[in-house]
Amino acid sequence: MDTYQKTGYLTENFHYFHLQTTSKQNFRYHYHEFYKILFFLKGDVTYHIEGRAFPLIPGDIVLIPAEEIHCPQLHKDTCYERQILYLSTQFLKSFQESDLSLCFSNARKHQSYVIRASSFYQKYIFDLLLRLEKEIKETPLYAGKLYQETLVCELLILLNRAALNQKNIYPDNTCQNEKILLILNYINNHLSDSLNIDSLSERFFISRYHLMHLFKASTGYTVGNYITIKRLFLARTMIQEGTPVTEACYLSGFQNYSTFSRAYKKHFHTSAKNQKFSNGNHNNSMVK
Repeated sequence: MDTYQKTGYLTENFHYFHLQTTSKQNFRYHYHEFYKILFFLKGDVTYHIEGRAFPLIPGDIVLIPAEEIHCPQLHKDTCYERQILYLSTQFLKSFQESDLSLCFSNARKHQSYVIRASSFYQKYIFDLLLRLEKEIKETPLYAGKLYQETLVCELLILLNRAALNQKNIYPDNTCQNEKILLILNYINNHLSDSLNIDSLSERFFISRYHLMHLFKASTGYTVGNYITIKRLFLARTMIQEGTPVTEACYLSGFQNYSTFSRAYKKHFHTSAKNQKFSNGNHNNSMVK
C-alpha cells in the first residue's frame, strides 16, 4: 500500500509563513492534520484539492480543511509567492460562541475551496497579514503573543464574513474527470460500507483499470489507500469524541480489528487505545 504524505509541523495554536518559490518545482499530493489558509500573491499556479483544480489569480484565498488531500501545481519557472497560516483544530474549537471554522466547513461541504473576495476584503486581509508578520518579526513586545492571537482571530472573523458574503466570487474549478468527483463523494459518504475497486467500478460503470488510472491521476493516490486513510481519520475522530476503540474500528468501515490496529499505529504513531488529541506535529516537511 502506498504511504500518504503528511506534512508540516504545528505545535502551537497557529503558525504564519511568507514564502517564495523562485523556480518551478513539482509538489506531491499531501495533507495536514491542521487547517490551512493560503493567500496567493504571485505566480502561475493551479491548486488541486480533493479531485478539483483551481487556477489562482493574485488575491485568491485558498481554504484547506484538515485532512483534505491537496497539491499546488506550478506551470512556469516564475516566482510563486504566498502567505500561509496554519491553524490547529484545538484553537478553532476553543471559540464556543462563534464557529470560526465555518468557512472551512462550507468549503468542504460545497467543494468550493477558493474565495475571490472583493477589493475591500482583500485590502483588509492583506493589512492584517502585514501587521501579523511585523508583530512576529519584532523583538518580543509586551503581550506580543496575545496581540498575535488577536490579529489571527480578527482575520478569521473577516474570512468567515467574506465566505458568507454573497457578493464574493467562488471561481470555477475543473477536474480531470467528473466521474472521479462522484466516486470521491460516494467514498466519503459511505466509509462504513463495503468499498473496493470492483464494487466502485461496477456501481459507476467504469472499468477497473480505467478507474485506477483516473483516480491516481486526479488525487495522487490509489483507491485503496485513499479509502484507508479516510477511514482512519473517521475512526480517530470517533475515538476522540468518546467512541470505544473496537466500535470505532467497525463503524469506520474496517472489517478486521488487527488490520485496523496496525494501520492506525503505523499512520498516527500511537495505538488507537492511547489516542490523545493531536495538533498534527508528528512529521516534518517543507510547507507548501
